[in-house]
Amino acid sequence: MLHPTCGPAGEHHVENLFSSIASRYDLINSVLSLGRHKDWRRFAVSLIGPSQGDRALDVCCGTGDFAIELARAVGWQGAVKAIDCSEPMLEIARRKAEQAGLSQIEFIKGDARCLPFADNTFDCAVVGFGLRNIPNFDEAIAEMKRVVRPGGKVLSLEIFGLRGHWCSALWKLYFGTIGPILARILGGNTEAYRYLPQSVEYFATAEQMAREFAAQGLVDVQYRKLALGAVCIHVGTKPLGKTASTSIRLVNRTERTWRDERKRIER
Repeated sequence: MLHPTCGPAGEHHVENLFSSIASRYDLINSVLSLGRHKDWRRFAVSLIGPSQGDRALDVCCGTGDFAIELARAVGWQGAVKAIDCSEPMLEIARRKAEQAGLSQIEFIKGDARCLPFADNTFDCAVVGFGLRNIPNFDEAIAEMKRVVRPGGKVLSLEIFGLRGHWCSALWKLYFGTIGPILARILGGNTEAYRYLPQSVEYFATAEQMAREFAAQGLVDVQYRKLALGAVCIHVGTKPLGKTASTSIRLVNRTERTWRDERKRIER
């Protein structure tokens, strides 16, 4: 739900803000998402379908949950690079990967807007709850596209909030008031969790994000709304050639079909 990354405006402030809650990050995020955020990541990985032996990238990796899911998908023959600007988050991510026995993940401190990898390096690149913290987030999308091979997938899992929805008032109450209170009770930095509703309020809509994927040259752009539309997964493909037609499609998905998909993944 929350994620630190680096942006040109207030870069060190955001990094320091989220580094301060690194030790309680996973617990508080589980509370705020009602325990769903790991399921969303697992589902997102299933959509791009990494194969055994693939090379995958996790941008704004935080404490490593996305990278761990990717590592399980690509197997021992594969490799996962995970990058974040918060060293305390990376330290926790490294411990979690070691405990899971996933030595094929390399965690790197770096900037989402200037990825330290060559063109066409990865089969897929993902970012979880990170783009909204990057001013000019189009630069991060462009970098993700650059480093994946032609035909490779770029995916974003992001929170957009509820705008004009029948329960938007309840949403604002929970994330604007209850969230910071829970953070304080659980030992987190209240200021960091006040930042969450602000970052969502001023961020793009899911439809605007889809158009940005297309604007960066990704094709077959699809997006799926979860949690009543508060959370959305965007997927685009790097074209095989220099020119390709672009399409954007909203994939309708009810809570029933999401539960069915979750059961399929768990099997």
